[in-house]
Amino acid sequence: MKKFIETIKNIFKIEELRKRLVYTFILILIYRFGCFVVLPGIDASMLAGLQSNTQEGLVGLLNMFSGGAFGNASIFALGVMPYISASIVIQLLGVFVPYFRKLQMEGESGRKKMNQMTRWLTILIICIQGPAYMAAVHNQIPAAAFVAVNQLGWSNFMFNLVSTIILMAGSMFVMWLGERITDRGIGNGISLIIMIGIVARLPYALMAEFQEKLSTNNGGLLLLIVELVLWFFVIVAAIALVQAVRRVPVQYAKRVIGNRQYGGVRQYIPLKINAAGVMPIIFAQALMLFPLIFSRWDATRGLAATLGNYQGFWYNFIFFILIVVFTYFYTAVTVNPTMMSESMKRDGGFIPGVKPGKKTVEYLDGIMSKVTFPGSIFLGIIAILPAIARIFGVTNAFASFYGGTSLLILVGVVLDTLQQVESYLLMRHYDGLMKTGRLSGRSGM
Repeated sequence: MKKFIETIKNIFKIEELRKRLVYTFILILIYRFGCFVVLPGIDASMLAGLQSNTQEGLVGLLNMFSGGAFGNASIFALGVMPYISASIVIQLLGVFVPYFRKLQMEGESGRKKMNQMTRWLTILIICIQGPAYMAAVHNQIPAAAFVAVNQLGWSNFMFNLVSTIILMAGSMFVMWLGERITDRGIGNGISLIIMIGIVARLPYALMAEFQEKLSTNNGGLLLLIVELVLWFFVIVAAIALVQAVRRVPVQYAKRVIGNRQYGGVRQYIPLKINAAGVMPIIFAQALMLFPLIFSRWDATRGLAATLGNYQGFWYNFIFFILIVVFTYFYTAVTVNPTMMSESMKRDGGFIPGVKPGKKTVEYLDGIMSKVTFPGSIFLGIIAILPAIARIFGVTNAFASFYGGTSLLILVGVVLDTLQQVESYLLMRHYDGLMKTGRLSGRSGM
């Protein structure tokens, strides 16, 4: 404990780090305040229907990512999810479209162009999601809640148009906050904003679980302690999944410059067990909810009922299989063995016992296929843990923290942020946050 307190003191001794932490904290407060500012023209006291219907499924996931702003009909209701969707599309285009692949190779100038394209695509996505969100708001809350329509005489079209523009401005402002945190604060700003939204829902989930256990004869306080212990082990397992890597040795040949020799050292390429992150879970969950759109037709009601049962066997079985498939797909998209082989060859490196060129590409591709399999299985198990927790009596709000996207984002962002803080401490010759002085598995080659 004394060591931890001393480390906290060292953090505030570094002026640059202290300023970055304070700056990040202020921007996060601004974001959290905006999550409770309701769209103009809506009576905030009549949002109970919308809030109760944004607790489960993909809508519940969006509500969690926005820190409850989605269910509050807030000006930040759409949050950074349109930007995340646009970033995924641009990233995939960088793999399949030669023009975008060329921009990726152009360095800083290409990155700026792709960022600009991402922003424009974000606006286009908001133009689609904004009216859809307003239609959902109209369906979930009573007509009397729309003060601008009832008392000011606005038409529904005009109100929805103005609200969509406000939602667009709110999402762009949240995106700007994330970029400011990245540039002048600590951590990846967009990821940190998503994590803050998830953490903001945790106290409500714990309180709901506590009240449920004390108000029923379902184990009481003892069962709650058991649930918290199991939750701790799930977090440890998620940390292991995020940090686990397979290190491939690379030997760099000696280079003679003048009369001195350089190189001749062995380094490693860290290949992550879970290179796809949480994207397979997001893709699989969106695909599982797709049949529910057609549930009003008699021919598809049986399928919709099967896939709509989040605790059912078939829902979780198909969900698990889709996550495994999407993990392989997204890993193949994001990890390019050919570029890794060319980079090693350009820097005078080679894998001992493997010929450069095609053989190196095949070797790296084979290793990625082998390490991705246990990673995909582990990711699938973590994804269905919330459903298993609900079967054993855990409330829906708290069960979502037992696994899935929320837990992996929470663990990943916290580790990345701690790594940045640790780098500042080590550069100033202070002890790091960990006993070893380094967060294992988080730094690259």
